[in-house]
Amino acid sequence: MSWKQLPGGAKAECVAYAVIAVVGLVGTQVALVAGIRAGRMSASQVWYDLTSNPTAVFTTIDLFVVFVAAMIFMIVEGRRLRLRWWALYPVLSVAIGVSFGFPLFLMARRLRVAGVREESA
Repeated sequence: MSWKQLPGGAKAECVAYAVIAVVGLVGTQVALVAGIRAGRMSASQVWYDLTSNPTAVFTTIDLFVVFVAAMIFMIVEGRRLRLRWWALYPVLSVAIGVSFGFPLFLMARRLRVAGVREESA
């Protein structure tokens, strides 16, 4: 099956994942640049910001647990489905942000499950 033969719902799902990934990429990088410019990106300052009050601690723990679950899911599911470049998605999630790597993984997974063949060059 090619992209053109993909059902409309699957196409919409893939487009949604792509949009989420772009929002995640742009959002994390804008925040990173703002943090660097403000001088708040040292390890001690970041840790302080993540643990400075109960709301920050709740959010930090919540997002960390989701991150770990997403990493396990990407590794197990990527290997199970024999996704090409499956190990790249966890690396992107660590290097850039899970808000970028995980939606890309979900898009690749959806295409694989739908049976879209990778075109060889």
